Amino acid sequence: MKTENYDVIVIGGGAIGLATAYHLGQRKAKTLVLEQFTFVNQLGSSAGVSRQFRIPYPDEYMVKMALEAQPYWDELEKKTNTSLLDKVGTLWFGDPEVHSTEGNIALAEQALKELGVPYTTLTAKEIEEKYHFKNLPDNYTGLFQPDGASINFKLTIETLLGLCQQEETVQLEENSPVLDIKQIGDLFELTTPNGIYIAKKLAIIPGPYINSVINLLDFKIEATYWNMSSAYFKKTDPNIQYPTWFVFQNAIEENGNQFYGFPSVDWDHPEYIRVAPDFVINPLEEPNDRTLIPNPQELAYTSDWVQQHMTGLATEPEYTSTCLIALSKIPNKELLIDFAPKYVPNYKNIVVYATGWAAKFTPFLGKIMSDLALDGHTDFDISHFQLGRKYFKAI
Repeated sequence: MKTENYDVIVIGGGAIGLATAYHLGQRKAKTLVLEQFTFVNQLGSSAGVSRQFRIPYPDEYMVKMALEAQPYWDELEKKTNTSLLDKVGTLWFGDPEVHSTEGNIALAEQALKELGVPYTTLTAKEIEEKYHFKNLPDNYTGLFQPDGASINFKLTIETLLGLCQQEETVQLEENSPVLDIKQIGDLFELTTPNGIYIAKKLAIIPGPYINSVINLLDFKIEATYWNMSSAYFKKTDPNIQYPTWFVFQNAIEENGNQFYGFPSVDWDHPEYIRVAPDFVINPLEEPNDRTLIPNPQELAYTSDWVQQHMTGLATEPEYTSTCLIALSKIPNKELLIDFAPKYVPNYKNIVVYATGWAAKFTPFLGKIMSDLALDGHTDFDISHFQLGRKYFKAI
């Protein structure tokens, strides 16, 4: 067994873990990334090939976060000469009365207005004419924000992995689950199947597997695990294109009735449009219960919606995928960025990112997590996400 010393150990080598390691490497911190599976795997919340980048949110602080993330995406693209965001705009539409996991159209409009973000409002008829939807109820309204994009998420992870490999001070270890964490004075000793590693600081970012790590430090977070489904519908009209979109509707019994979609892109089944349900009928008890087979009922509701309300597409999907997500039980606040609770020895040197949908903030969260790990603070306002005191529980 080998023993090595590091400034920071990053636990979790998904998108945000790699973004954190990249920023740590930029500051020449001796960094180790421990990934329990292989890098660029399909087993956590990095699964699937594309994600939505969007600016509409019902809360101003979330709109600000999206705006602050934009330059970090630009920098990543410029530095690596890769195109990671396909800018097609974001369309939010549906019943203006509905409040969903994504928020509410009227509140999002208000937040965009407050911060001077450009958008246009739409009637149901205009949504049908401009964006290829059909049979929408007359009361549906919409907003279109032109900076929305489809993120080439697999390439984002590969790009960050490549940047980490170029950093002299960053070491990457895959197939290295953390089995034990001991405290030796003000140092942490981590045991993995491949060796024992010692660090001054920990950045814990294992996506939905958060509890398997923080349980080793005698605390946990209450989470709901979703095995999210996605379906790819072949274009019957090759010229048709959609923006990224989300529809707000009330649930009909077990049909959550909320759906979102992506444009066709050259990196992910080019002649297909991806549509996904934004609800899960049977949440998982544990992340290890995840499956690569989507729930057939969720897919059936998605197909029905596509058939009734989208044009230029086949009515049954040809390909499917899943993605595992851990959602906190925090009302309306999915992201949690904080230090370990005070009852954990050396808590100020343990920074945790847990739960929520955050792919759109990836390079920016890497900056925030690296600041917190090295400096104990960040210049960005993360007060809305520092919720550990409420939601971390001692074991």
